[in-house]
Amino acid sequence: MSTTEFSELIVSHKSFLNQLAMKLTKSVDDSDDLIQDTLFKALKNKDKYQDGTNLKGWLYTIMKNTFINNYRKKKMQNTFVDETENKYFINSKESDKDSNTDYRVDHQYLMKQIDSIDKYYVDTFMMHYNGYKYEEIAEILGIPLGTVKSRIFLARKKMMDKLMDYRF
Repeated sequence: MSTTEFSELIVSHKSFLNQLAMKLTKSVDDSDDLIQDTLFKALKNKDKYQDGTNLKGWLYTIMKNTFINNYRKKKMQNTFVDETENKYFINSKESDKDSNTDYRVDHQYLMKQIDSIDKYYVDTFMMHYNGYKYEEIAEILGIPLGTVKSRIFLARKKMMDKLMDYRF
């Protein structure tokens, strides 16, 4: 089959492709782009199509895969991957801690509740709060990494339990 004949055969399914593209994209412009990409890929891969097989199904598969690939590309464009050592950007504090606090807080009450928690939980938690990485805290305190993580978790849990009535 010549390229011209194959092109005419594909174009005969254009209404089907239009309906499918609109169903997938829900946008006229995106639908037109998807149809164009599908037709281009079909013509480019003409040699992979076998005469006598379901052309509509073949075009459907090309369009669906093109749509999925485009969706994944768009999704990845909005995703930030932190490949720095120790996840520096994710763990860095972007805003000033004081700007996120509630100024109507009774600080004396809070400090009293925090002081009632075992010191080693609070110390580990405060180091993490002040920007130290888990590995740094473990090294400074001379304790295993798992212990650092569990102390920070337990400190948060204990503080939440102590301040439960104050939070609501």
